[in-house]
Amino acid sequence: MLIKSLAAEWLKMRKSYIWSILAALPAVSILIGTANYYANKSVLTNGWYSLWTQVSLFYGEFFLPVLIAICCAYLCRLEHFNKNWYQVMTAPVSRSAIFISKLAIAGIMMLIVQAFFLLLYFCAGKALGLASPFPIETVGWMSRGLYASIAISAVQLALSIRIRSFAVPIGISICAAFIGLGMYVMKLGMFYPYSLLTIGIGALSQESLTIAENGLFLAMNSLFIVIVSAIAIRYLSKRDVVACYLSHDI
Repeated sequence: MLIKSLAAEWLKMRKSYIWSILAALPAVSILIGTANYYANKSVLTNGWYSLWTQVSLFYGEFFLPVLIAICCAYLCRLEHFNKNWYQVMTAPVSRSAIFISKLAIAGIMMLIVQAFFLLLYFCAGKALGLASPFPIETVGWMSRGLYASIAISAVQLALSIRIRSFAVPIGISICAAFIGLGMYVMKLGMFYPYSLLTIGIGALSQESLTIAENGLFLAMNSLFIVIVSAIAIRYLSKRDVVACYLSHDI
């Protein structure tokens, strides 16, 4: 059931216009960050690391949370049209398979976005003439950023399943990203999923995490994924979604 659900979700996304958005926002992040770096080369003297501070700030703090929200809202968009939840909920597929397949596709899309962003970062550095070795730390930043993205995807999927509007969950993600910045400044970032993205991707600090901090980072993201997924699956299982949509349309 899960494999069939994954195939159905991927088919829905494969030829979607969403890919142009997934390509555009990382590219805009790179362009803005590279322009800032070039304009302040006299101050930013740490090569690849200085460039990363510029490009990852816009990407990790603003564009990536919005991208995640757009992907998750789009994954639920078809079900919100023409009473399609009726077909989904009456199909011989478990509620957990429905949610997990959507979360898995969101994770795959974020992996593609991360890889594309890393490629653009490399190209930008070479275009700027950075001669120092490419920082191996980017692998850790990208890996942790991907895992934090999955945790945020679980939250956004839960919202998008519950809220029919396409725009509202995206607006919530923007507000949550600003709250996450505040939580990070108050040293509480490890306890908030949107702040975990900032920490993982090294958007504001490129200092290496200690073993204990890495363990806490992985544990908190896993906790958010498990708890939010369980709540969303329970909502799908216990709440009469079909009746809710029928009564709304009537």
